Amino acid sequence: MTTKPPARGLEERLRDTRARLENDVDLWVATAGAGASQGVHLIPLSYLWDGTAILVSTPRDSVTGRNLLADGRVRLGLGPTRDVVLVDGVAEPVDVSDLGDELGDAFAAKTGFDPRKLDEPYQFFRVRPRRVQAWREANELAGRTLMRDGVWLG
Repeated sequence: MTTKPPARGLEERLRDTRARLENDVDLWVATAGAGASQGVHLIPLSYLWDGTAILVSTPRDSVTGRNLLADGRVRLGLGPTRDVVLVDGVAEPVDVSDLGDELGDAFAAKTGFDPRKLDEPYQFFRVRPRRVQAWREANELAGRTLMRDGVWLG
């Protein structure tokens, strides 16, 4: 039997969560659509965190792209199962022409690929977090909510 570390306090969880958002490259994106052909869908995507929102890109005609265009509600998952960050948010489509070179270049540098240069039409989405939760073990389930209604706690 292993000894579990003590539960982190709010400030430490906020610091760890912000570090994960800034430094990780990939996350899981869960969407849902109406009808059997679009249903619940889960895929990994690379992302860029700008300090207030998460930028992702996926083929416009993919299930995820269609789901997000029809209903912007999204759940994102970062980290391993014993150090998870969950983000519930709203995705807004961002056209490549509105993205701007600086943001597009930052996305390409962080993720290692540039959807703007692909033949297949990709859609960017800016995900604005509404709720953020983070925990490592069962002893951190209490107090796992770090953002509520788009406002960081603490």
